[in-house]
Amino acid sequence: MGKVIGIDLGTTNSCVAVLEGDSATVIANREGYRTTPSVVAFLKDGKVETGAAAKRQGALNPDRTVFSIKRKMGTDFRLKMGGRSYSPQEISAFILRKLKKDAEEFLGESVTDAVITVPAYFSDSQRQATKDAGRIAGLNVLRIINEPTAAALAYGLDNAEPQKILVYDLGGGTFDVSLIEIGEGVIEVLATSGDNNLGGDDFDERVADYIAENIKKQYGTNLKKDAVAMHRIREEAERVKKELSSAMSTNVNLPFITKTKDGPVSFEMMFTRNDFDRLTKDLVDKTIIPVENALHDAGVRKEEISKVILVGGSTRIPSVQDKIRSVMGKEPSRSLNPDECVALGAAVQGGKLGGMLYPGSPADQIVLMDVTPLSLSIETVGGISTVLIERNTTIPTRHSRIFTTAMNFQPAVDVRVFQGERRFTKDNKLIGNFRLSGIKRAPAGVPQIEVTFDIDANGIVNVSAKDLGTGNEQSITITASNNLSEEEIQKAIWKARVFEEEDGDKYNLTDEKRKAESLIKKAEAMLIEHKDDWDKDKKKEVKDEIGRMKRKLVKRRFFKKSEEAVGDMRSSQQSLQALLERREKEC
Repeated sequence: MGKVIGIDLGTTNSCVAVLEGDSATVIANREGYRTTPSVVAFLKDGKVETGAAAKRQGALNPDRTVFSIKRKMGTDFRLKMGGRSYSPQEISAFILRKLKKDAEEFLGESVTDAVITVPAYFSDSQRQATKDAGRIAGLNVLRIINEPTAAALAYGLDNAEPQKILVYDLGGGTFDVSLIEIGEGVIEVLATSGDNNLGGDDFDERVADYIAENIKKQYGTNLKKDAVAMHRIREEAERVKKELSSAMSTNVNLPFITKTKDGPVSFEMMFTRNDFDRLTKDLVDKTIIPVENALHDAGVRKEEISKVILVGGSTRIPSVQDKIRSVMGKEPSRSLNPDECVALGAAVQGGKLGGMLYPGSPADQIVLMDVTPLSLSIETVGGISTVLIERNTTIPTRHSRIFTTAMNFQPAVDVRVFQGERRFTKDNKLIGNFRLSGIKRAPAGVPQIEVTFDIDANGIVNVSAKDLGTGNEQSITITASNNLSEEEIQKAIWKARVFEEEDGDKYNLTDEKRKAESLIKKAEAMLIEHKDDWDKDKKKEVKDEIGRMKRKLVKRRFFKKSEEAVGDMRSSQQSLQALLERREKEC
């Protein structure tokens, strides 16, 4: 097995790391940054941009740029673009494929295996969708692990003494809290809770709405229906949020944001940290309910918590830190980089699964014990949710229970599987269903039907039902109706490979164009340098070669048949390079 990478697939930014020796290392992307924006752009010429390049063009192309796709994972959302339809898994796969490629360039070898993290409160369908996204991107996903658990793993490597820690993970789009016990070589998740629709994006939106309202008050123009203007406002809101993490005030500056009958409008206003705290107070308060739920579920008092670990870029917000400090009665730890620790923990787990750790090393000796975030139940008479596996049960786990029929001589039963904490199934999420047929004919209450729930280490659910009288059995791996079928996954993998080949060709062409432009500059400089040394014919020969190359650079076919264009461009470069070398020798 080759190197196993750890991926933090984030709502706003993603990060990839790998185990080098006995420690994890963050892999910088091709652009030189340690995190990659989780943004995908579908350009009008058919090209797909990912990461920083996609984010940069977002203001000019908002309708074809996808942000925060993680919030759509496990749903039936589809993006229609250029006559094609993309699922959240396929869009996420573009991000994962870039991270994979960056890792391969860093390591100098092919990468196929990965550990990918998800919010602790992700449902079964969201976890399955994340795994499918990895497959589409060409990755063999060895394990799906919870983000707070990965952060705890990164923390526990250097802090292995027995202790209980609370991991407070506020990312771009999701919020999780996990209560974790670090013991003798064991990292055990005691309880987890969270909100999959609470994160830094919501803080940005509050600020953006406030700015848009102030523009409306001042100029009478409602920009909320103007996609381009609102994209610029959201970008400014994100900048304001980040700046107010270290400053008490900042200036909102939006030149030429709109136009009125009097001409272009540039908007400026002072924005203080107090303004930010007032607008987002309820969002900060909302994070405390899951904290209290996790403590309650684990039966742990606040006083027993040794450390509060902050994870996720949004924990840099001062009011967030103030709130957790006041609630927990202790200073939050900043020993981990909140943007990178999740990927580092995933890389450690990847190294362990891939057999890359030194025997007897601290990381090799750690055993990771995670939990399932939500209760799993089946529907019984009256629409009751009958729980088989309680939330915060350590995984992997398996649990069985005997049920019977509700009607005389009932030939079959429908097994409907739900996830959630409500008493009635109508209030929980249906994640799968199947029918067990061929039940032995008998009065109601006589047949014995054994229902078994099996949750693997990824938190993915398998359910089976068996009639103990006949031995008939039926089972499924839960995949909600909004997830992709195996046929759809294989089709998406094929599409991804096609895109990868196209992207590779385009990258090669761009690289050759850059080299050609550099060679042209060199030739033009030599013409100036040797204007008195070369005769008219020699100058003409070099000028003609430069002209031929310039004409090739602007021909449209070079953008349509990349492979042919690359070969042609290299041939022209070689010709010009050889001519320049001859001229230099003659001098």
